[in-house]
Amino acid sequence: MSAERAPGASSREGTAARRASSRPRVRLVHPHHTDAEEFVAAARRSRALHASWVAPPRDREAFDAWIEARRGPRHASFLARDLEDDGLVGYFGLSEIVRGPMQSAYLGFYAFAPLAGRGLMTEALSQVLRRAFVELGLHRVEANIQPANERSRALVERCGFTLEGYSPRYLKIAGRWRDHERWAVVRDDWKTRRRR
Repeated sequence: MSAERAPGASSREGTAARRASSRPRVRLVHPHHTDAEEFVAAARRSRALHASWVAPPRDREAFDAWIEARRGPRHASFLARDLEDDGLVGYFGLSEIVRGPMQSAYLGFYAFAPLAGRGLMTEALSQVLRRAFVELGLHRVEANIQPANERSRALVERCGFTLEGYSPRYLKIAGRWRDHERWAVVRDDWKTRRRR
């Protein structure tokens, strides 16, 4: 549906249409032990989507350990949920949050089927960055992505990240050391982009 006004429509109707098209479609919540069954089912359902990019917990014991490992001031984890049916859209985690002169964190994320590919992850990442830069007061967020992971590369690029470099054999995933690209965004660039 277009937000343009039909001939004779009031400016108020046009404004309402624009507002409706910009309403949030996702919300962020912190993961909790009570999410285990739903999360594990979503991870299992999304195996083909995750391929060799990520290895989320796929049983209750692994999920509980995963939750515990993300507690404390050096982590901020979020589940993105679809506002229409409360389904799991994806996971976002800020880890290794460093204070002092750095004020930075690493970003990890993955989507869940069947809601992947609908633009919901882009909206959710925008909300995560707002939390990182406004609520947590960070200066820089870095995402390390395997070069062949085109969907993740496109996601961070849409949200204002820029390619900073290449790290050979950077992370061990699914039993292999894998090359990664370093993508990052800093608060000033994020603020400038939001004003456009």
